[in-house]
Amino acid sequence: MGKIVINKTNLFHNLEIISKQAKGKEKVAIVLKDNAYGHGLLEIAELSNEFGIKKAVVQTLDEAIKIEKLFDEILILAEDIFHTYSHTFHIAVNSLEQLEKIPQNWNIHLKVDTGMHRNGINKNQLKEAIDGICKRNLKFTGLFTHYRSADVLSTEFYWQKAIFGQIKKEVKSICEQLFLPFPKFHSANSSALFRFKDYDDDFARVGIATYGYLESDTIITNPDLKPILSLWAKKMATRTLKKGEKVGYGGTYEAKEEMCVSTYDVGYGDGFFRLNESHKYITPKGYEVLGRESMDNLSINSDDEEVCLFDDAKNLAKIHNTISYEIVTALKPHIKKEIK
Repeated sequence: MGKIVINKTNLFHNLEIISKQAKGKEKVAIVLKDNAYGHGLLEIAELSNEFGIKKAVVQTLDEAIKIEKLFDEILILAEDIFHTYSHTFHIAVNSLEQLEKIPQNWNIHLKVDTGMHRNGINKNQLKEAIDGICKRNLKFTGLFTHYRSADVLSTEFYWQKAIFGQIKKEVKSICEQLFLPFPKFHSANSSALFRFKDYDDDFARVGIATYGYLESDTIITNPDLKPILSLWAKKMATRTLKKGEKVGYGGTYEAKEEMCVSTYDVGYGDGFFRLNESHKYITPKGYEVLGRESMDNLSINSDDEEVCLFDDAKNLAKIHNTISYEIVTALKPHIKKEIK
């Protein structure tokens, strides 16, 4: 099943850039959902803690429980079952209906829809939602939104930013009327954070930039981030092919001359997408993946004991007509992790 190697130096390099842009480590919440975008939930959580990050964002309560001792605040984005309470946990609320289901005393981050129209309450429901939080004895600890076009060079980012600015003022006014402390305000994901000239929210939710990527338009000046993950495969067997012999299902690769070919222990069952045979794929060291990839292994013109299949998801993303997010998050949790 190969292995994933996490480059600690590159991770800390990225976190330094992110922290500087956000104006401090205390203003960074690292997004660890979906197994830390395929990089390993516990591994990245522990390294982030070592760096000094105190906030995290996850998808589920079970994820939060696994990393509870590593962070001061953990925002849980999608949860309807509340079997374990912790003052560290904060629940994202997307609707008035969801608000009714949350047990008393839980910390709440209210999400408001500023234009993405995916989830979050309508801005006209703010007063009703905050009244509901008070009546249910919930703790109003955060208010946030999400930008739909921060990675695109257009005015839409600034339009949403202005709407959220107005909402922040309104929420502060409501809180003053109800004698409530102000919640923490946050709106920026990775792309949005680097669109701000002077970041003024309480913190930013940073996912893909942590792992070394941004999918912003190329005309946008992006920071010098470095991918932190490389995927390695271990040799299973080696053979010599004669000219004209074929490799793998369908025999789609035919040796043009006598050559050495080895089988390695990674396939699409491990989350390394099946390669389209119309696209030649060359590994970082210059080897070629030959023929059709199998579920649990693939063939390469190499005799090395281990081969790095990729150390930059962008190259594979181009071949598969997708984004770096999908390449790394597809990697299965069972792949062992190694920190270097």
